[in-house]
Amino acid sequence: MKILCVLSRYAYGRPERGENYDYVHFLPAFARMGHEVDFFDSGDRSLYRDFADLNVALVDRVAGFRPDVIFCVLMAYEIWFETLDLIRTKSPVVLVNWGTDDSWKFTQASRFFACHVDLHVTTDRSAAEAAPSRGLHNVFLSQWATSAAVASEPLPSSSCRHDVSFVGSMYGYRAEWIAALRANGIKVSCFGHGTENGVVSAAEIPEIHRTSRISLNFSGAGQSTGGLTDSRQIKARTFEVSGAGGFLLTEIAPGLDRYFRIGREVATFETPTQLIEKVRYYLDHPEERDAVARAGHARTMAEHTYERRISEILEKLRPLQARRTQAWALSAEALAPFVEQYHRKGISEPLRAFLIAMFSLPFGKMRGPRAARRFVYELSWRLCGARTYTANGLPGRLFYAES
Repeated sequence: MKILCVLSRYAYGRPERGENYDYVHFLPAFARMGHEVDFFDSGDRSLYRDFADLNVALVDRVAGFRPDVIFCVLMAYEIWFETLDLIRTKSPVVLVNWGTDDSWKFTQASRFFACHVDLHVTTDRSAAEAAPSRGLHNVFLSQWATSAAVASEPLPSSSCRHDVSFVGSMYGYRAEWIAALRANGIKVSCFGHGTENGVVSAAEIPEIHRTSRISLNFSGAGQSTGGLTDSRQIKARTFEVSGAGGFLLTEIAPGLDRYFRIGREVATFETPTQLIEKVRYYLDHPEERDAVARAGHARTMAEHTYERRISEILEKLRPLQARRTQAWALSAEALAPFVEQYHRKGISEPLRAFLIAMFSLPFGKMRGPRAARRFVYELSWRLCGARTYTANGLPGRLFYAES
């Protein structure tokens, strides 16, 4: 099939943060499965003048490429609901959204996204279970996975370079818990935004996992739950470590035991004290560590690859594709009324200036604009709901580069 991937190439749209996990893993997986893949970068704000320009460019790309499937990773309000609806009504394309962080994001965003795509794929079981009560019957439970292309057999503990490693952004409680390990004499090598080693390329990450006696993973989302019961979630790193041949010590998350046997294929912790105890135990018992690494790798390669996940999603799409009989009649000209709405000035410019000035006082000139954007977004989805994600949504009209 022809598949257009609409997502951000770089983490948070910033090249300095490294390539985005979705870009690194989904596009190559589709290609390895024999599909013709095209890519539209919805994250890099330097590519377009504003969100209107971005949405027009997307419709032009869809009309030119004529995909069978559009695979989106919608982050917030970058793709208007009017754009998604236009694509679905003026073409036979089937539109899929991969929902990230739905342990907290489902209430504020994904429940609205699901109304404007053919299939919303979530990795959060509580979100999938809550969907029917919200009238959503197109939410499909899947899960993160590993890339078969970078899979390697585990190394024995004696051949590993790092005692303990962590790959990821350093925010929230992560720094405090890692500091507790170091305070107890445990060497921890950290890689990623905000760490001493900085961002590493996607190509380097599997080797870091494989050459670490213990690879850490934290499950906290760093956000409020928005009404769901637990912000801890199964992270992509859960499968990436085991697939690369590493030993995974992960913070416990709801549903983890559905994918791995705890203590036999992965190890877990819940508190800083337990984290220290588990690290010491597996460093002192290398044979047990090696057995868990081998078992986790075998389980991951048998059940948790992206080829398997994608096959399940595409199979779910088959009946949807059979029912899509629309002829191609897609044109960016149909977005003109929404582009006009987006560009209406009104009080938007003075309001933007006021908010940035107000939030720059406590947060400074660098962080002030982003804090203002966050405030408007949090207020908007709570008060305005789905309108937040339309051409007339206030966050997108006020803030572009800061989004």
